[in-house]
Amino acid sequence: MDSPLDAKLSTALGGRTAAALEKGLGLATVGDLLTHYPRRYALRGELTALAQLSVDENVTIVAEVLVVQERTMRARKGSIFEVTISDGSDILSLTFFNQAWRKAELKPGVRGIFAGKVGDYRGTIQLAHPDYELFETDDTGEDSEAGAERARKWAEQPVPIYAATAAVASWQLAKAVGVLLDTLPLLDDPVPGAVRGDRGLMSYSRALALIHRPEKDIEWRAAQKSLRFQEAFVLQAALLEQRALLKLQSSTPRVPKPGGLLERFDAQLPFVLTGDQTTVGAEIAGDIAASAPMNRLVQGEVGSGKTLVALRAMLAVADTGGQSALLAPTEVLGGQHLRSIVKTLGPDLAAELRPTLITGQLPVADRRKATLAAVSGQAQIVVGTHALLSESVAFYDLGLVVVDEQHRFGVEQREALRRKGTVPPHVLVLTATPIPRTVAMTVFGDLDVSTIAELPSGRVPIQSFVVPLADKPGWVNRVWERLAEELAQGRQGFVVCPAIDSTLIESPLVEGAVRAPKSGPVRTQRAGVPARDDRNGPDTESAAAGSAAAGSAAAELANVTDTLAAVRANPLFAGRRIEPLHGRLASEDKDALMRAFAAGEIDVLVATTVIEVGVDVPNASTMVILDADRFGVSQLHQLRGRVGRGGVPGLCLMVTHAEVETLARERVEIVASTLDGFELAQKDLELRQEGDVLGSTQSGGRSSLRLLRVAKDGVLITEARAIAQGVLADDPSLGSHPALRMALERRLDEASRDFLAKN
Repeated sequence: MDSPLDAKLSTALGGRTAAALEKGLGLATVGDLLTHYPRRYALRGELTALAQLSVDENVTIVAEVLVVQERTMRARKGSIFEVTISDGSDILSLTFFNQAWRKAELKPGVRGIFAGKVGDYRGTIQLAHPDYELFETDDTGEDSEAGAERARKWAEQPVPIYAATAAVASWQLAKAVGVLLDTLPLLDDPVPGAVRGDRGLMSYSRALALIHRPEKDIEWRAAQKSLRFQEAFVLQAALLEQRALLKLQSSTPRVPKPGGLLERFDAQLPFVLTGDQTTVGAEIAGDIAASAPMNRLVQGEVGSGKTLVALRAMLAVADTGGQSALLAPTEVLGGQHLRSIVKTLGPDLAAELRPTLITGQLPVADRRKATLAAVSGQAQIVVGTHALLSESVAFYDLGLVVVDEQHRFGVEQREALRRKGTVPPHVLVLTATPIPRTVAMTVFGDLDVSTIAELPSGRVPIQSFVVPLADKPGWVNRVWERLAEELAQGRQGFVVCPAIDSTLIESPLVEGAVRAPKSGPVRTQRAGVPARDDRNGPDTESAAAGSAAAGSAAAELANVTDTLAAVRANPLFAGRRIEPLHGRLASEDKDALMRAFAAGEIDVLVATTVIEVGVDVPNASTMVILDADRFGVSQLHQLRGRVGRGGVPGLCLMVTHAEVETLARERVEIVASTLDGFELAQKDLELRQEGDVLGSTQSGGRSSLRLLRVAKDGVLITEARAIAQGVLADDPSLGSHPALRMALERRLDEASRDFLAKN
């Protein structure tokens, strides 16, 4: 039996309204619209602070009409109807062309909700042709306590404000929701009655009614509480059920032979595994020895030894005659993985296992040879990029899939590789981006999660410093002096920029960052490097001379092209080999540059975040990050992890023009304050909420969160998971919980269920 929530909006509201809702907001069913909850609530008696509005911002505000006037346009026929609204302190102008009839509605003293895009006309902010809905005053004219009470209730009644579009205003959404609520039958509740009673939760139907049409603040708050728990409960039940289904699949157990490849490898290791590496290795060994396929996520700090743990799992699989495929996000990293694996195995084991690289840039003859080694089973370890996913690549006995930096691959890409096994292979996912427990539980609740927090002995802590050019512009000189001092000791360094040149930004910028200008001469003072004017050629003066304008308000982002020229022109780096590295270079050129850098033939790489993941050069001691505020917390932490990987101390200088007490500055200072990636991950989550952590790529289709917030709902998520475990343990098929069964089906529509199955 279908739920009323599955009904199409076209049936419930009519085709025209339904089409607007689906096009603008992706809402197609009754359930979609009813779970499009208000983003906030306004009061008719409270006015929006107009001083907080910004030009080009789409706003929904509550205000009072102050003055109305109509005037004739001089240049052409017609009139302008102008309305001045106020919050009691500031004013905002509303402008309507040839719509004098609105003066019958917009009269001085009336209040309402106004929505539109803030514009600037001759220095005055305004809304042109805004949508609006006026409040009914409920004024009966009676001078009585009853009349006063009605007025008070009217003023205090919360007005839901929805995330809307230019075509569908907030109050139009409210009206559409009201139509649904007026005809919606009583809904079965997916949360068992006993659980609701224990937690003091209201029924599903009542919660939906009060979150959309509350009469008091206490009502929508209670409704949110009930719906938030329901969301956590249903999601955790879905993840747990999917986890149980995965355990029902059959895979080939992989148990290493006594005296086999794994034992020989362990015997020749020149160091002792850390405690975390040993623990996680044992967890993986137990997984792959079982008949059910492993689905494990291993998270660990940069340099914590995740790849070594994965390599030991590959050797265990190879002991049974099986093959392993390691999927890397870039050709640079894929090539480095291969070289690292060969070096770590040693000549004898490497000769037996024949590690092979498959990328899209291989010459035809080399690629044909590599694919033949994979399909014949001669290559027991195959490393590659997206090229591994092509139909031309097959395996003889694929027993283990290792996905490095899982967040860089789509679900379909990972599944395409897993399907290359004759039986479901074991899957090991690696990430160097530490994940807070609540995120792991919410996004990867169907996976087993292992953590490597302990760093190998011999790693020297990295010193991190913020270079705040907004208030200390002279400090830029010291940045280049420190880099030069490190080079003088025979070490190497990175200079990282957010853009390739003045027109192309390669790095994913944080929310609110501006893009580089598309044309015109670019000056690099914004990044705190010696000035270069494209019209007159490079400036050959020193960093000290070039830094005079370091505090300039120029908004250009630091870019590789101009930074490279400026650093090469700096006398501090005379005689040094300084080269660029970015995603626009050909793959063979990137690989050649990294090989030369690793061999010590290049002193400084001026790069984008193409070096963020996996580049391992023990002699690299210094990381200079220009416009550091343009990167996210985890990205800064990853970049920092590229230095200090050998026996030399690491130094990270994060250069920023962000002002004190801004979010951008706080982000950089947080990274400089600690080397603990797990602490940073939690702080990052608190700073930006779920954001791209739980975007559609991660959470899958309609399983994205609505009210639940993993940054603050960790206890709730834990409790909901425990309750869901108990329900599924007692009733695995949910035969006694049909409403929960239906909620899971709705939550995990076909696309979402595929997502979880593949993840």
